[in-house]
Amino acid sequence: MNTVTTATFGSLLQQFFLERLIQQRHLSARTIEAYRDSFRQLLGFAEQRLHKRPATLALEDLSAPFVLQFLDHLEKDRHNCIRSRNARFAAIRSFMQYVSVKEPAALALARSVLGIPMKRFERPLVGFISREHMQAILEAPSPTTWSGQRDRVMLATLYNSGARVSELIALRIADLSFQIGPALHIHGKGRKERQVPLWPATAKQLQRWLQRYPREPHEPLFINRRGGSLTRIGITERLQLAADHATQQYPLLAKQRIAPHLVRHSLAMHLLQSGVDITVIALWLGHESPTTTHMYLEADLQMKQRALKTLRPPTNAAVRYRPPDRLLQFLQGL
Repeated sequence: MNTVTTATFGSLLQQFFLERLIQQRHLSARTIEAYRDSFRQLLGFAEQRLHKRPATLALEDLSAPFVLQFLDHLEKDRHNCIRSRNARFAAIRSFMQYVSVKEPAALALARSVLGIPMKRFERPLVGFISREHMQAILEAPSPTTWSGQRDRVMLATLYNSGARVSELIALRIADLSFQIGPALHIHGKGRKERQVPLWPATAKQLQRWLQRYPREPHEPLFINRRGGSLTRIGITERLQLAADHATQQYPLLAKQRIAPHLVRHSLAMHLLQSGVDITVIALWLGHESPTTTHMYLEADLQMKQRALKTLRPPTNAAVRYRPPDRLLQFLQGL
């Protein structure tokens, strides 16, 4: 079997990012960053285990057993969930697919890594905040302070739009439109853009916010005290602070892990409960396919209970099957 030189790995990795991901696939900056972070962790792990600097690694070092060790390291040492583990592995798989085309001598190596399956995991039910609790959170920030006024309008916009936290951070004043019908232009995941309508109450809050603190169209819609963009951690902390305050009125909120994505889920559930078609919700949230939105149908127990009431329960008792053979009884009991 032909071997691949040490220099080939470095050049292949650079070509993979510059040619494959950026030029050919034209992936978004966020996706490039995710791939970059995956390889940073992989190269750091290789330096610890193989005692080789990244520049001296050979392609043969990234064997299937080594990749499996790295994936175990992510779960056991870094305490990554299976979903995160699979995301890191997806970047490696994409690279190995590129290698299999660009470097025929490494085809066997690439196939052995590509033969590693993605790890299956249980998908938890989608959590959401009730409308009553959501209203308490939105009203929790103080209207008498600058940060409280910002948090009120920011959380109202987060809930109204169902935006991802990264999308909320990326919003600029120019993305607001009050002509014809108030709407928000969201720069979504994977360069997908969408228009989201604003409720009159949210539009009024945003107009008052901009009148009190006017800024240039290119500046962030929501800023910190220094005038810069808020961070993911900063938004999460402000949301948690509002939730903690609302817990005084609704103690059950303390049992929920409040995060910006939970607000997104809550909007979807509230739209669904109000009778909005699931395809419209998919467009609202920026889902690439309505099948992604079907998880909300699975989560709404109240809708299932209403559906159950429309059916009559069966009157005949079910007959339980009893295997006649011991071996069949063993299999039946598994």
